[in-house]
Amino acid sequence: MKYMPLGQSGEKVSVIGFGAMSFVDFYGPVDEQQSHKVLEKALELGIDNLDTSNAYGSGLSESRIGSFLKKFGSKKQDLFKIATKAGITRSPDGRRYFDNSLGHLELELDMSLKRLGLEQVDLFYVHRKDKDTEIEEVTESLAKLIKKGKIKQFGFSEIAPTSLERASKVHPVAAVQSEYSLATRYPELGLLQKCLSLGTTLVAFSPVGRSILTDNPHNRARAEKMPFLKNNPRFMSPNLEKNVEVTEGFRLFARERGYSAASLSIAWLLSQGPHILPIPGTRNPKRLEELVQGIYLKLTEDDLREIEKLLPVGWAHGDRYSTEQWVGPERYS
Repeated sequence: MKYMPLGQSGEKVSVIGFGAMSFVDFYGPVDEQQSHKVLEKALELGIDNLDTSNAYGSGLSESRIGSFLKKFGSKKQDLFKIATKAGITRSPDGRRYFDNSLGHLELELDMSLKRLGLEQVDLFYVHRKDKDTEIEEVTESLAKLIKKGKIKQFGFSEIAPTSLERASKVHPVAAVQSEYSLATRYPELGLLQKCLSLGTTLVAFSPVGRSILTDNPHNRARAEKMPFLKNNPRFMSPNLEKNVEVTEGFRLFARERGYSAASLSIAWLLSQGPHILPIPGTRNPKRLEELVQGIYLKLTEDDLREIEKLLPVGWAHGDRYSTEQWVGPERYS
């Protein structure tokens, strides 16, 4: 395994992490035993960075990680470097909203720690920025959680470069999480550059485009069974069929070189900067092996130019989010 710094602390993590949204039914049914098999494979492969959230299955992802860690007794605190999140909540009538107050974040963090069976997490994100709370105030709240010893570092998910810059003037921000892949190049419009200049790790979720950049992209029948994808513009007809067609050349390019498309997707992403940390998710241990192979591929300048020709910026049909899914992430360009 290869390692990289996480944020400004000097602490190192594996250059590929694991997105534990896969431990709930977000992309299809999964049980605890299946989740534990994936975690066993992650340890075998040297992946030491897990990314979860209190919002994934209302804490179920954290609980499944916690039940796995419990098997290791006193060693569990050091087994993985774990990131979790808070800030998305619901009113009694089920309405979703965002709360970045210190009281809410600390309460949710305490419940996350209990589910995980840990005293501290390595990274704690504000999952969605609350537009009614200035980011400087939120940053001060997160710094207090570091002083209390409940978190080592903190970050933000789906914020704009300007918000990152403002927050960094209060306290170093270890990581910003954003969707980034050959299918979603949005971070290149300022976030990628701002993270690099501030020493902030860009944690890239959905690095294989939710299957579009793999050898087995979802068809519409499969997407219909997945709560998130069934209403996602890129996975609705005719966009989905067009996206699969456009990416056929990329799959062929990978196959001719003896790679899987997923491995090549990870390799491309890592080539975009030393501060990029992809966190793919999967319910299949063999798929995890395939994803990890991407960190060992050495792409030439010619390879990168050819990939750019096959999948130029803006090739994807359909927005990455629906109107409802866009509620929360900051748009910045």
